Amino acid sequence: MSLKKIASMVGTSVSTVSRVLNQTSSTCASKELQNKIWAAAREIGYQPNEAARSLKRSQCPQAAAPHISIVLARITALEQEPFFAELFRSLEVELLKQGATIDHVIYAEESFSPNFSQNLSSSSGVIILGRCSHTLLTHITSQNRNVVGIWRNPMKFNVDEVVCDGKKAAELAMQHLFSLGHQRIAYIGDCSFESRYVGYCNMLIRNDIPMDYDLIKQTNQTRDEAGTALCELLEAKLSHKTDFTAVFCANDNTAIRVLELLQERKKELGKTPISVISIDDIEEAQNTRPYLTTIHIPRNEMAHMAVQLLLDRIARGHEEIVRIEFPCRIMQRSSCFPVS
Repeated sequence: MSLKKIASMVGTSVSTVSRVLNQTSSTCASKELQNKIWAAAREIGYQPNEAARSLKRSQCPQAAAPHISIVLARITALEQEPFFAELFRSLEVELLKQGATIDHVIYAEESFSPNFSQNLSSSSGVIILGRCSHTLLTHITSQNRNVVGIWRNPMKFNVDEVVCDGKKAAELAMQHLFSLGHQRIAYIGDCSFESRYVGYCNMLIRNDIPMDYDLIKQTNQTRDEAGTALCELLEAKLSHKTDFTAVFCANDNTAIRVLELLQERKKELGKTPISVISIDDIEEAQNTRPYLTTIHIPRNEMAHMAVQLLLDRIARGHEEIVRIEFPCRIMQRSSCFPVS
């Protein structure tokens, strides 16, 4: 039995493996153990019993389980990118529900390796996770015609795509800060070809607030670079070279580090707190101090729709290019405060 084999591989009980793979409880195992269980499931090509029974009943060759490749186009390690790690897990769950198997997981730097083309051409379909260059997309589509992309920004490529517009998410975050009276708002995140930065700038312009480039910090959206960026902002603030009352971070990953540093330097900053808002709503955002106000990106729904689109294209259910955009919404917690 596959569940027993997975339990043996990772050193846990069959019931724990079942709860993790069926998503019956998010707290039934540690994150580390959950990752090991999913890795083992991918390794042995685990299929749920119902899917196996359905395949066995069918006499049609086309009923074979789809084999899917996932290309992580923007990142080098899932453990360093919580948003993409959670989105990837949502994809695993959805593919498992649909009786599909993940054949290959390919990172951006591997995209032109000798095995890349062979892996893609042997798969039933491909899901691209994260912003993809035109060069990489052309290479992917030359190897496989069944492709769907999941990304924050509409790319308008010639493939099916599921998006949640990063510019609109940024505008929603900025609007929330404006409603609390903030006008001096710092930005920490990517500034090059990044729709979240465009949303930040657009909202300043719409509200007749001059751009202050001293408050804009270009980073690769990692926690280390966010920490450096905030320290530079704080030094300028404490030395009265500039001032700000809020920080808009391009993602939760950077915002979490910003909140940590603000707590550490609370005495220096005095009684007036600095508000922090970001985008993604990863699981860790609910465990920060204070709890992080952020823009929710509907990962589970995006994963569900991406899998449905891909399987429909594999089955030749549609030929035209489809783009599905999900709305975002604000998760108001306790990291944003009215201006005194």
